[in-house]
Amino acid sequence: MPVSKKTLIMKFGGTSVGNADAMGKAAQIVKDARQEWARVVVVTSAISGATNLLLDSATQAAKGNLQTLLNAEKSLLADHVKIIDAQITSSDHRAKLKEKINMLISEFGNLCRAICVLGEASPRALDAVASLGERISVYVLAGVIESHGVSVQAIESTKLIITNAHFQNAHPDFEATKVRTRAEFNPLFEKEIVPVTTGFIGATPEGIVTTLGRGGSDYSAAILAAVLPADEVWIWTDVDGVMTTDPRVVPEARTLTEISYSEIAELAYYGAKVLHPKTIRPVVDAGIGLRICNTFNPSHPGTRLTANKSNGKSVEGRVIKAVTAIRNQRLITIEGRGMLGVPGVAARAFGAVASTGTSVPLITQASSEQSICFSIPAESAKDVISSLEKIFAYELSEEDIDRVWSTEDVSIVTVVGAGMRHTPGVAGRIFTQLGNHNVNVLAIAQGSSEVSISMVVDAADTEDAVKALHELIVK
Repeated sequence: MPVSKKTLIMKFGGTSVGNADAMGKAAQIVKDARQEWARVVVVTSAISGATNLLLDSATQAAKGNLQTLLNAEKSLLADHVKIIDAQITSSDHRAKLKEKINMLISEFGNLCRAICVLGEASPRALDAVASLGERISVYVLAGVIESHGVSVQAIESTKLIITNAHFQNAHPDFEATKVRTRAEFNPLFEKEIVPVTTGFIGATPEGIVTTLGRGGSDYSAAILAAVLPADEVWIWTDVDGVMTTDPRVVPEARTLTEISYSEIAELAYYGAKVLHPKTIRPVVDAGIGLRICNTFNPSHPGTRLTANKSNGKSVEGRVIKAVTAIRNQRLITIEGRGMLGVPGVAARAFGAVASTGTSVPLITQASSEQSICFSIPAESAKDVISSLEKIFAYELSEEDIDRVWSTEDVSIVTVVGAGMRHTPGVAGRIFTQLGNHNVNVLAIAQGSSEVSISMVVDAADTEDAVKALHELIVK
């Protein structure tokens, strides 16, 4: 057994627990880690596709359609039973697990039928439904790990992570979570038992189930790491780490051996799917190491997150590290000569956007103050424009604002690299590269940190832009 008292949090994503073979690999990874780490905590996602299935069922139930629910119940049961039958050696244990899963699927059915009767799926109800994917998988994964000879205890994170009542995107109470988590985990550590817990979900102080937002299992791992505290967090997924871009767009994309916290934060915010954006802060604040690893290639070192370096350059010496894209965006523009020098226009504009519950990933404004331009998800464009026209009804009638309008679909393409801050001419190289590939840039934004430069391009130019900019990494 390991002599070190260090603590490791390992989070397994949906594809890492998506079928019997994947769960078997995850269990072996946990067993191997126990040889070197005295204290190991496992955080699991729902099996791939389960959360979408659950939420689709609830949405359809609100419309009076229960057929999606009936199909989902059969699919969820069949998928998890396959894993149990393939990986659990004890017949008694198999029977108990199947009984537990049937109970949770019955709970899912009851929730959806209640939603159907009401004709409405409230955020609270949707959280209760969405949580069931993780609540099922935690017992199955714990059983599989136990079948590999490791002592485990399945714990639903509703007992650990205490949040506010902001359903579907709850915020954790770190102090209350610290008390609960240490009380649950420390006795298990003393008995050399591995806690296996759910990602993505928490509960209010009253015990009402909440979720941390889609992709929140990464965040759960970071929260638990911060409150224990842990020494490292390893995020297990289905790729070798953070890549220089999406390999489906650029087959030559490579895995980065390391990336700084500020860089990964920009990548996560601007569309990279490897790490949930909220994961970064608890890890950084607590000084905890973080790695992104491949469940299906566990010998690969993956990508290690590092503290921000003074020169921003990677170990390979690259200034630009990665390119990412957010698709299905629209550019909204508010323009008019009457805006010049008028205080509060931007505040009112973004207040109107906020009232629709829409996130704004990119903002740019001309120095003349005659226009404000920002991007939003395409599906929100109609509601946002309506809200803006309402808030600026007087200015539009007086022609102080000429119009509020939207482009067709666009994409935000972002180049990330902390080394850009210290390297003259990088922006020039970026725009020359795009020009040479006939990609027109509609809008530009760069934060004061200079870790990233974001450009808005037509949807049709997205792949060309990503390919062109990726060439700057490999040159």
